[in-house]
Amino acid sequence: MARTTFEELLDAGSHFGHLKRKWNPNMAPYIFMERNGIHIIDLYKTVAKIDEAASALKQITKSGKKVLFVATKKQAKEIVAEHVKTVGMPYVTERWPGGMLTNFATIRKAVRKMSSIDRLMTSPSYTNISKRERLQIARERAKLEKNLGSIADLSRLPAAVFVVDISKEHIAIAEARKLNIPTFAIVDTNSDPNIVDFPIPANDDASKSISLIIGKMVQAIEEGLMERKIDRDKRADEDREDGAGGFRNYDLDDEEEDEISVTGERLRAKPAGEGEGGDDSRSRKPGTRKPLGRKPGGPRK
Repeated sequence: MARTTFEELLDAGSHFGHLKRKWNPNMAPYIFMERNGIHIIDLYKTVAKIDEAASALKQITKSGKKVLFVATKKQAKEIVAEHVKTVGMPYVTERWPGGMLTNFATIRKAVRKMSSIDRLMTSPSYTNISKRERLQIARERAKLEKNLGSIADLSRLPAAVFVVDISKEHIAIAEARKLNIPTFAIVDTNSDPNIVDFPIPANDDASKSISLIIGKMVQAIEEGLMERKIDRDKRADEDREDGAGGFRNYDLDDEEEDEISVTGERLRAKPAGEGEGGDDSRSRKPGTRKPLGRKPGGPRK
């Protein structure tokens, strides 16, 4: 995994925070200094937090789980959508639908409704509907696509949520915390890092800063998906080899069959010669008792 460098963050302007009068005291450990009334973020701590968050995301995606990205602010929505599409993760870049996590069943109903509209639009009966009704259906489909298009394939709750601005996306953070879903976020000097599990102190308003950090997260996700694919292929090869070995045990050569048959004849012939009276034991069927006799002329008992 490529490590983020101090120079990259400095060039992207990740060290610029908000005005001093807008700061959150909980961000004090991540603030390096104050200059011209603006707080400067300690980028060495930012590098450490980026590596920590990237490692956690890599492990989550390696286990086959989904990470939901949330960024509805204007300067972040296009960047997040462009980066996250490459790894197939769900994202929300328009409006956060209230209750998306805590009322996930209702959101799934809206997604199923969008799927039913798609089936209707491809069916022959769609041409029999009036033009006005077709227009209404198309508008409803466009609205659902705008709000839920990126989460249409999200069949269960995500394993983690990544947020760009926790002050703007406070509802998403609150829902994730209520369901004990791990949260990752870019945290500026005007936000509280204690409400996030993996805070990344950085500028959440500059496009370059957002693009750099999201790119590092997406790169970690790609590595997790690649390792998962390698492990799955390795297990499939091992299962295939085990299956081939199992069938090989039952596929006997002619020499092995002859050896087993000769050995079986020896084992069958061995009890016949044991002990005295072997002739009687061969003539008598297994499980029958030898008849009791009496001495000639003796009394009947």
